Amino acid sequence: MSAEPITTVEECVDKIIKDLNKDIVFGMPLGIGKPTQFINELYRRAKADPSIKLRMITALSLVPPKPGKGLESTFLNPVFDRIFDGYVPPEYAYDLNAQTLPPNVQVSEFFVKSGSMMKNDYAQQHYISCNYTHVARCMIDQGVNLLAQQVSAGTHNGQEMLSLSSNTDVTNDLMPLIREEQEHGRTIKIVAQVNQELPFMKNDALVTPDEFDYVVDNISYYTTLFAPPNMPVSPVDFAIGMHASSLIKDDGTLQIGIGSMGDAIAYCCILRHQHNDVFRESLGQLGYKNYQAFAEKLGDLAPFEKGLYGSSEMFVNGFLHLMKNGILKRKVYDDVHIQTLVNEGRLDQDITPDTLDQLIELGFFGEVLHGALIEKAKHFGVFNDKVTWENHSLHIDGKAFGTSIFDIETITSLKALGLGDKLKHGIAMHGGFFLGPTDFYQALREMSDEQRDTISMTSVGHVNQLYINEDLAKQQRQEARFINTGLMATVNGAVVSDGLENGKIVSGVGGQYNFVSMAHALPNARSILLVRSTRSSNGETHSNIVYNYGHITIPRHLRDVVITEYGVANLRGRTDAEVIKEMLNVADSRFQEQLLNQAKANGKVEQSYEIPAAYRNNTPDKITRVINEHRKQNLFPAMPFGTDFSPEELKIGAALKQLKPLMGNKVALAKAIFKAHTQTFDSDTMTPYLERMKMTEPQGFKEKLEAKLLQYALDKVL
Repeated sequence: MSAEPITTVEECVDKIIKDLNKDIVFGMPLGIGKPTQFINELYRRAKADPSIKLRMITALSLVPPKPGKGLESTFLNPVFDRIFDGYVPPEYAYDLNAQTLPPNVQVSEFFVKSGSMMKNDYAQQHYISCNYTHVARCMIDQGVNLLAQQVSAGTHNGQEMLSLSSNTDVTNDLMPLIREEQEHGRTIKIVAQVNQELPFMKNDALVTPDEFDYVVDNISYYTTLFAPPNMPVSPVDFAIGMHASSLIKDDGTLQIGIGSMGDAIAYCCILRHQHNDVFRESLGQLGYKNYQAFAEKLGDLAPFEKGLYGSSEMFVNGFLHLMKNGILKRKVYDDVHIQTLVNEGRLDQDITPDTLDQLIELGFFGEVLHGALIEKAKHFGVFNDKVTWENHSLHIDGKAFGTSIFDIETITSLKALGLGDKLKHGIAMHGGFFLGPTDFYQALREMSDEQRDTISMTSVGHVNQLYINEDLAKQQRQEARFINTGLMATVNGAVVSDGLENGKIVSGVGGQYNFVSMAHALPNARSILLVRSTRSSNGETHSNIVYNYGHITIPRHLRDVVITEYGVANLRGRTDAEVIKEMLNVADSRFQEQLLNQAKANGKVEQSYEIPAAYRNNTPDKITRVINEHRKQNLFPAMPFGTDFSPEELKIGAALKQLKPLMGNKVALAKAIFKAHTQTFDSDTMTPYLERMKMTEPQGFKEKLEAKLLQYALDKVL
């Protein structure tokens, strides 16, 4: 099969509709891998022609966010216009959000932006609950007959290639299943749409054009990628990140997710590596001694001398910063024999005669040398270019030799003439997909070939589980720390991450269950789940540590490590009473007694038990005080990895954040309004912020009130 080059999406859609007889089940990648121009043309055709039946199966259908009314809208609209300028969104997503999809079109997602579909009955009803590793199988089961995604084009080793770039995740798992279905007579079409804004990633992301039926390449489709801005990292997030980073072991493996807590972990690892004394001091102030004995067994506080290897379904911006700061540097190799030698310290980077002996001993070569083995050895740098396979014979520097691995003359000559200098093709980061801010994409595009070669975008089947090559995965993922986030946790150690007890889906299970399960299967691995201890709603504070809950994502029998801003709960293999006590120790002190009384009432903790004094001061003020004190020394910045906001916008954003909880509390709002009207503000200081918000000359009572409240809040953050 050879791909048919096409220059317009209109022509490609014409062919797809004809090929599939107007009955289309469309599988597409999540996030930025969607070929939106192609999708939009296909969707328009289906809207205009009810005889076309179109079902789409995907996740994370990204559209620029829509701010609320009033001050929020005035503040955010110019920011979003700037950040998302040139981005082409999928048009179906707007109709999905409005629940106005035509009857002949159906959209099912297996993961949505957190909280975005809580009030969307259509999305709730058509949601597919599926582990990330099972999505490819689910698509086949649902009858997918069209796969399309964005790719980038380039050359590799002199050959024209396409890169799956940001989305190898499901595609690499789905392609073999599609080929199998095609062999059984099913018509399934595969479309690539080129967008050179996508970084040209190599390794497992590379495919030949003939993997596709149609390749659409038109410079007008080289449009801006969706780039969510970095979110502010709060003191609570930094405290959680500090605790988590103390459990990460040098020379180990790391998985983290997107968002402020992932950024916090990356920042705290950099702090540990570059300013170790400050890291230790801050950690001590945040209560490290309460779990020190456990942390010393599991992790370390020293700088990352050997470095970490990243293995994560999502290659996030934090990993890139770990790489830039010399932490993400432990390389793994796609061969169990080589990886074993590396892990055991018998092979560093230099290839020596002993290396050959050790690989022979482990069975790397088998008993007889042949062409494929020689190419494999050259790929990893074990052999140099003097070693060749010609006319079914081994040649070393042009001379023929025997192929038995026990032939002394052959081995002697290989050691003398045929060895390479250094190990090659080590990977420091395996990821399934990526999504990040504009400078993240730019950094990937501008990387040297040598740097980019250490990143392998690959399938979730490879990253999120052990089954593709279990022996190799175990060797590569030594001392793994799989760190994910949850919404709530029960005192029994179950974690709620994807939905609510009323059945509403908040986001999706994604790969979380896979990583938790894998942590229990891998030697010396741990699952670490991060949960903020409280949340605020309508002016009220609620505990995220609850006694019980009607929906869980991670069951209690897979409990391991739970972290809140107040510390670390060690749960694996412990009794229910021990687990409950650990969870109470990391709960907010305002809710500890209530939770303890529930446990006692249900006979899960002895009646005489009291929460130790060391854990009774779990208060937000304690956390804020520690982090803010260090912020005076320019540590723990709210935007540790940069921002798309201007300095003025950052201050306005902080002010609006202070005002937001007041809107749900009439008494607090009334007090703020009174103070705002009785306080005098420096006009020179406030003018730049009021100009940005177009409030220098407010009109009417509402605008004047908003201007006063804004200045009141700004005065607190300036």
